Amino acid sequence: MAVKNQVQLITYPDSLGGDLKALRYVLETHFYAVFRGGVHILPPFPSSGDRGFAPLTYLEIEPSFGTWDEIRAIGERFDVLVDLMVNHISRNSEYFQDFLEHGRLSEYADLFITLDKLWKDGNPVQSDIDKMFLRRSLPYSTFTIKATGEEVKVWTTFGKSDPSEQIDLDVHSEITKRLLTSFFRNFQKHNVKIVRLDAVGYVIKKPGTSCFFVEPDIYRFLDWIKQLAESLGIELLPEVHSHHSIQYKLAEHGFWIYDFILPYRVLDTLINKNSKELRKYLETRPHKQFTMLDCHDGIPVKPDLDDLIDTKEARKVVDVCVSRGSNLSLIISDEHKGEDGFDVHQIRGTYYSILGCDDDAYLAARAIQFFTPGIPQVYYVGLLAGENDMERARKTGEGREINRHNYTLEEIERSLSKKVVQRLLKLIRFRNEYEAFGGEFKVLDSENEEVCLSWKKDDKYCNLRVQLTTMKATITYVDEHGLISRYDI
Repeated sequence: MAVKNQVQLITYPDSLGGDLKALRYVLETHFYAVFRGGVHILPPFPSSGDRGFAPLTYLEIEPSFGTWDEIRAIGERFDVLVDLMVNHISRNSEYFQDFLEHGRLSEYADLFITLDKLWKDGNPVQSDIDKMFLRRSLPYSTFTIKATGEEVKVWTTFGKSDPSEQIDLDVHSEITKRLLTSFFRNFQKHNVKIVRLDAVGYVIKKPGTSCFFVEPDIYRFLDWIKQLAESLGIELLPEVHSHHSIQYKLAEHGFWIYDFILPYRVLDTLINKNSKELRKYLETRPHKQFTMLDCHDGIPVKPDLDDLIDTKEARKVVDVCVSRGSNLSLIISDEHKGEDGFDVHQIRGTYYSILGCDDDAYLAARAIQFFTPGIPQVYYVGLLAGENDMERARKTGEGREINRHNYTLEEIERSLSKKVVQRLLKLIRFRNEYEAFGGEFKVLDSENEEVCLSWKKDDKYCNLRVQLTTMKATITYVDEHGLISRYDI
């Protein structure tokens, strides 16, 4: 199965109308000719937290969202992408609950990483923990086995609660491989075409390392799961937030990767009205990437842009975003902060709000994204030019909810009538339909106050020019009659 070189939508199963049935209606009614590249449905599975990212199983759909029948039906008209949290599973899953009941006698015991698998006596070594890239204060949680009263420490990379909601899987064990295989076979059965390997960088745990993207061990696992996916006609998209050199290693191994650098680069370009760093980046990046500006988390900063940005300049960009209502996700591990203490992991807010709700700036950002080589993804809030949902973030106490507004069918209708949304839909159609995007890409020479990008294939070409002082974006292209046409975005 080849990934289509057209625009994809990212959405939660319940964010466009309330459930999967409504999502299917919205897609077929409003966006059938728009999202030809497919739709990334954020986790629709039963989950105990993290808005779907702590799944109990991948064999069922959360009943409040619908059933696998809806996923299969959406998949008949749109390529469906789903997430597989390959690093962990919910502590409320039947697998871990059985382990909590029976301990080492559980048939699922070997799914999990008890600390004796890493340290001989099961006691963690602080000097090893100090070397790790931590996502919480400690990489493990302590549980009590009901049958024996024994306390057992189990590896938990993620989770805000203690003990954690998300229990890491032992990808070396045969039972884990059998479980992952059953998940993939179920995906194939229900028309899933692409699987995003969420948090795959954390799957290898090895004392004395960062326990993040441990080489060469990580490649053995990736090769195994890639072979599994290909045997079922499924494409893989590893999700790794890290130094860009790690992303590029994945690209060298033939994987699709995420362009987590582009969102900040575009933001910096538009805020500072200077394209120098963006142009340099676009000339050197791998082309086999999924591009995005916004998503369910935030705009990546550290560690994705380590060694690519001046932290003093980055602080200024972050301050602009915060002044426009954004909140921040911060790095936990001291050694992964900048030398000057710069600790911004992600900037959280809608891309439209971050750009000051300026229609022209927002369309310029999307035009740059769509002209950047790769598969463009548009997050549903960005599709509807949504603004920061401050109330939702305040009520939930979760900063990421600022960019996770749930739209009713009536709100969708109203949003579709906005000029900025209509302009975006027109731009998406151009990106989907103009054949030069399958040809040769070039960054054209320009002054720092401009961005000029080009695609050419046979006798067709299209050039994008963004004037950063005015935020006006124009496409010049050869039309179906062979004439030079101009499209003011």
